Amino acid sequence: MSKSFVQITTDVSKALATLRKEAPETMQGFNAMAKGALQDGALGELQKELIALAIAVTQRCDACVGFHVKALLRLGATREQMMETLAVCTYMGGGPALMYAAEAVRAWEEMSPKAATA
Repeated sequence: MSKSFVQITTDVSKALATLRKEAPETMQGFNAMAKGALQDGALGELQKELIALAIAVTQRCDACVGFHVKALLRLGATREQMMETLAVCTYMGGGPALMYAAEAVRAWEEMSPKAATA
């Protein structure tokens, strides 16, 4: 059965809303950490999201792949930037990373605005 990254991120977002309501301090702390980590500095937000995608791939986190691909598309990342990132993931993570690199490609293709018009 094929998975939908749009559906995965939608479902996880709903569960995260419950956590925001029932564990607000934890979620506020996580959100503050994310905001601080993604602030422009020596690296820009785009580069940091590419790093986050690499970690999502090597950690085999479907929802993370979906959320970071979505962020990369929002930030105007190119497919080439994503592919180079996935190549490094495969180099560092071997076969399991290669399988999740393929999943990241599927997420990109599903979530890309071009896919919506095709």
